[in-house]
Amino acid sequence: MPVSAATTTDVAATTDAAVCAPLPVLGRDVLVPLVTGGEVEYAALDIAASAPALQRVWDDVAAYAPYYGSVHRGAGYLSQLSTDLFENSRAEVAGFLGCREGDQVVFTRSTTDSLNLLAAVLPAHTRVFVFETEHHASLLPWEQRADTEVTYLDAPRTPQQAVDTLERALAEREPYSNALVCVTGASNVTGELWPVRELAAAAHAHGARIVLDAAQLAPHHPVDIAELDVDWVAFSGHKLYAPFGAGVLAGRADWLQAAEPYLAGGGASRTVARRADGGVDVDWHTTAARHEAGSPNVIGVYAIAAACKALTEAGFESLVAREQQLVERVRAGLAEVPEVTVLSLFGDDAPRVGVLSFVVRGWNSSHFAAALSAEYGIGVRDGLFCAHPLVRTLLGAESQAPGECGAPEGAPGEQSLNAIRVSFGAGTPDEHVDRFVRAVKELVTDGARWSYRTEDGRCVPDTAAAG
Repeated sequence: MPVSAATTTDVAATTDAAVCAPLPVLGRDVLVPLVTGGEVEYAALDIAASAPALQRVWDDVAAYAPYYGSVHRGAGYLSQLSTDLFENSRAEVAGFLGCREGDQVVFTRSTTDSLNLLAAVLPAHTRVFVFETEHHASLLPWEQRADTEVTYLDAPRTPQQAVDTLERALAEREPYSNALVCVTGASNVTGELWPVRELAAAAHAHGARIVLDAAQLAPHHPVDIAELDVDWVAFSGHKLYAPFGAGVLAGRADWLQAAEPYLAGGGASRTVARRADGGVDVDWHTTAARHEAGSPNVIGVYAIAAACKALTEAGFESLVAREQQLVERVRAGLAEVPEVTVLSLFGDDAPRVGVLSFVVRGWNSSHFAAALSAEYGIGVRDGLFCAHPLVRTLLGAESQAPGECGAPEGAPGEQSLNAIRVSFGAGTPDEHVDRFVRAVKELVTDGARWSYRTEDGRCVPDTAAAG
């Protein structure tokens, strides 16, 4: 059964493909101080939150910056150049996503903004189906509309169970109402790939549409709208090695064209005229500009296009192959530590991108993450990763001592729950992953070498301690 943008067989096969070197990224040689003394090259293993800029993206943006000008509404040379660059970037992103004829690429601020835009343009009384396993960006926007009904689906434990759960839910709905399914391509917590093609087929078989949250998928795998047969794709530039504040919503144009603009203002309107009664009549654009009011983030958009081009030219086959090698090294290393439990919905053998979350018996996750940073120069993420229902489901009865350093406050009657997430990608050096695995083993075996305390809800080194 195919899984998301790559099948299980495809993922395994890529390990035999030619493996590329890490793509050059900014910050690769940044030194950070260790609380125990000295400095070390920073190991950025939190790219699922924000990836560093590709050097290629930075260079392209720097080359354009002196020519920056207004977009769409200027007669000068720099304005004309910037407008061409902006629209050519739209075409580049459309090609990267395999957009179909008639699809629109709308530039937004982020995945969150993209999905809130889609929520705003839903026809009245649309029923939305979303798994509780989603990131908050794709879990929360739908209830902002009073005329939208939301069905939250329980966390599946296999890809097939996800498809079966969706099919049952869709079969029970009113068949003549509009319906939308929202699903991730790769979990921001476990990294596991979701069966997007099968979920899309189930949605369409029941007369529903589907939007793919590709925030974690697009940086790691090719995403083809036509191949996956999804109606929309949303992703963020800052996950795609282009951290300049832009995002994308791409896909079918009809609901976007039929709805009122997401933001009202210049750029979204073609003409505005006063009426005899004192009001105004507005003729809104029917192109992507309808939902891009205001001066666009041309540098952010160009950065996304540059990242799309760089990843495509590097070759996703070799990028996937190298990342899978890193995934296996991390998984094998963590498997040697009995105190470590890796979180998973679909099981240890499920294909995944370079994102893994885990807990360590005897440690609060905030304490462990703080020690990785302060003593080893390794940046990871701890907490619930803006996916609270999913992480709580995965942690279940895993014990986290509520009084320990950095333990977040739980709801009344709820134990303190949090996990550690390590994430990596096209720019991650092998040494960073190897250092992480070594650090986990040393911390579990020998304990932290420094004392820590809680400050503003975070676990931090106690600078008054002598070690």
